[in-house]
Amino acid sequence: MNSPQTEPTDLVTNSVLYKEFLAERDEILRHKWIESEKIGRDIGFEKALLDWILKYRSGWRSNRSRTMRSHAGITS
Repeated sequence: MNSPQTEPTDLVTNSVLYKEFLAERDEILRHKWIESEKIGRDIGFEKALLDWILKYRSGWRSNRSRTMRSHAGITS
């Protein structure tokens, strides 16, 4: 029997990779809402995803990396 600390789902949900995925998904959903509001209809997740990747992903990742390093007290 697995202890609560070793449950596979806990390992996934507590992983840095999964947390990054969730943060990125939140940004895409925010972008989807903003762009949908601008045109008065739902643009759909796929269109929002592609648009966000092309326009904002690189900058978002750079900013997030800097923010995460500063919170961890790491300087480059």
